[in-house]
Amino acid sequence: MVRFFMSHMVRDHMNHIVWYLMNHTVRPRDCMIIESHGVVGIIPNVRIAQIALNKVDRPWKTADTRLALEDGSIWMAKSFGARGTQVGEVVFNTSLTGYQEILTDPSYAGQFVLMTNPHIGNTGVNIDDEESQQCFLAGLVIRNLSICTSNWRCTQSLGDYLAKRNIMGIYDVDTRAITRRLREDGSLIGVLSTEESKSDKELVEMARQWKIVGVDLISDVSCKTPYTWSEKTDLEWEFKNVVDHGEEFHVVAYDFGIKHNILRRLASYGCKITVVPSKWPAAETLEMKPDGVLFSNGPGDPSAVPYAVEIVEDLIGKVPLIGQALGGKTFKMKFGHHGGNHPVGNLRRGCVEISAQNHNYAIDPASLPFGVEVTHINLNDNSCAGLYFPEQKLMSLQYHPEASPGPHDSDQSFVEFIELMKSTKAQ
Repeated sequence: MVRFFMSHMVRDHMNHIVWYLMNHTVRPRDCMIIESHGVVGIIPNVRIAQIALNKVDRPWKTADTRLALEDGSIWMAKSFGARGTQVGEVVFNTSLTGYQEILTDPSYAGQFVLMTNPHIGNTGVNIDDEESQQCFLAGLVIRNLSICTSNWRCTQSLGDYLAKRNIMGIYDVDTRAITRRLREDGSLIGVLSTEESKSDKELVEMARQWKIVGVDLISDVSCKTPYTWSEKTDLEWEFKNVVDHGEEFHVVAYDFGIKHNILRRLASYGCKITVVPSKWPAAETLEMKPDGVLFSNGPGDPSAVPYAVEIVEDLIGKVPLIGQALGGKTFKMKFGHHGGNHPVGNLRRGCVEISAQNHNYAIDPASLPFGVEVTHINLNDNSCAGLYFPEQKLMSLQYHPEASPGPHDSDQSFVEFIELMKSTKAQ
């Protein structure tokens, strides 16, 4: 005996079809007679069943959004958050947790972030996990959107959070297939749209016309005026015993898209921090007599911000520096590094650190001047992940040592910067 099991969705389909048959005249040739265990029934054929479904409002959400990529492919999905049309560069992030920190990371400005972890939204959002004052990314692409939230700190659902901040999101799309395409073809420009008036051809053309290389994205994410920062990592979340270095160090932090937890980690190590805009003159920084200067993470193409290069050139050798993506000439990577699980080889300490990364550009080691030591390499592709230039009192990382989200393996970098400032001050 063969038994048939009906899913909830199939049962809903049948309920709609029965309703249609009860309220409309159906010709005999459009039906089939079936018999089972002595029970005779009449069911509609496929054509009538499809008509019935099309005429009845479904209780579930249907695909109402398109993701058009510059390679010509169109991906149907369901929308959440804001509606409209938005263009951006599509990148994938392999983090298993921390989607709210990713949403508020200014380094994602101009990009659609595709989460490879399939289930997103189950912990909702809360104000404590934000890495900046707003969402800077262009949109969020996920496989499954959680229909409920379950976390004691949750104050809002992910969909409501994005809608309030006018950020588009899509779900029920094949994120695995898109990720494989990005790995094979490289990062692609895409367009998200809920507007039916725009044709597929128009959306693809929009993607092909939009450019992110050579665009200054830092100016839009940087602060406008200087401010001081004193908040430390909350004791509830402090993961190590921070050593008291016996003195306070004044650090000027250039905001190229800085994250709150970078500032919290420095403050936890006893630093007094002054955050300045991305175009703050080097001369005014030196007038503050800092013990060290930090150049933060930021979005986009480093070559599109020559003013940042000039500031570094004016400060190098005059004060200890720590920066991200600070070094020689840069080049655009195929699909970049985005995630909280990237292995980095620390060549100085002889160990492996699992790091949080978010960048599309890397440093060409061949362009580095004499005396610069490569201290870290990305073990996925052997790209340069860290530098040290003792003669100029400069250290640089190609990832996020504060790891929000991500593991805490690289927190030692803040200690090394403290020691660099301490030794320079003692001279």
